[in-house]
Amino acid sequence: MGALSGVKVLEFGGMLAGAVTTKHLALMGAEVIKVESSKRMDITRVQHPGAHAALIDAAPTDTFMTNETNLNKLDVTLNLSDPEGVQLARRLVAISDVLVENFRPSVMERIGLGYQALKEIKPDIVMLSISMAGGTGSEAHYTGYAPIFSALGGVGHLTGYPDGPATEIRFPVDVMVGTTAAFAILAALIYRQQTGEGQHIDLSAREAASCLISDSIMDYTMNGRNQSREGNRDEVMAPHNCYPCMGEDKWISIAVKTEDEWSALCQTMGNPPWARGERFADGASRWSNQEILDTYISEWAAQYTHYELMDLLQKAGVAAVPSFNAEELCSDPHLNERGLLVVVDHTTLGAQTVFSPPAKLSLTPAEVLSPGPALGQHNHYVFKELLNLSEQEIKDLMEREVIC
Repeated sequence: MGALSGVKVLEFGGMLAGAVTTKHLALMGAEVIKVESSKRMDITRVQHPGAHAALIDAAPTDTFMTNETNLNKLDVTLNLSDPEGVQLARRLVAISDVLVENFRPSVMERIGLGYQALKEIKPDIVMLSISMAGGTGSEAHYTGYAPIFSALGGVGHLTGYPDGPATEIRFPVDVMVGTTAAFAILAALIYRQQTGEGQHIDLSAREAASCLISDSIMDYTMNGRNQSREGNRDEVMAPHNCYPCMGEDKWISIAVKTEDEWSALCQTMGNPPWARGERFADGASRWSNQEILDTYISEWAAQYTHYELMDLLQKAGVAAVPSFNAEELCSDPHLNERGLLVVVDHTTLGAQTVFSPPAKLSLTPAEVLSPGPALGQHNHYVFKELLNLSEQEIKDLMEREVIC
């Protein structure tokens, strides 16, 4: 049994941040019910022109992304623009422990599902709302997606090369926000277990992104220094970069922290004459001359494959690892032994390789038990088994497009 076995979660919204939040909970055993409708489905169900060729014949509402972000979940379709649809949602709230939504602020209040309304139905409900800038403050009405989260959160400004533009970061920011939200919910559930009280978690996605650069924010706050992009370079260590190797677009990252590590790197390179110069005599000198140092190391690294260098340098005690592409990650012996990837059998997509739960829990294992659900796949189970509607009631609601 998972750590969250017995916990019921409702998910409203779309895109990745909310879906990733509840995916973590589902993998830990929570029963997650994703609420969509054919009129307003999760945007990840829409096929993009660049979708993988294997998905061309798949149903319009089944994509690899929807599958990956909705593992272990149930799916129902409710028309929340219909008062009866909202009423059914309220009945679901009554049997739930957690509600997650990532609509714009005030949307849930407008349809009668704001936190105060939920508390009247389920006093100890834990509600988590994800929005771009949070539900309060002068920018609460602003909307945005992952690139905006990273831009306003400062992550994009600090990501990139010194002579290049700020980087547009997309999906990883949504994943980070969703993971942050999942931890917040776990904390709220522990609090509820201890006190019997629920709570409303108002999570600003841009603030969650800012947590990744807290050192830079504190440096500005305390010292007035406004940090900018430094590529792969470190504030202290040198060499500290990603170097081109033999082959097309093959790279290895190397980081040297101590004099012993520098000596080991020099020995591995065959103690070249340039390494004995005053420019590289100590850590401070190497840092001050890292541009020419990187040139020398790049020329040396280009004679080897990234795997060869990883083996040579790690055996010498130097931190080094290739920049793996997707194919290399999927075939990596260590990651395979750790069970990074598992295969699920999707109804329309067929066999799909997905990520396994990131945490290995000894007593309550997190597991991938089922693929992402089809749109409305669990309408019958949820509305009949959980809400005790009759077959005729369900049929009538479907005909009137309340369940649709």
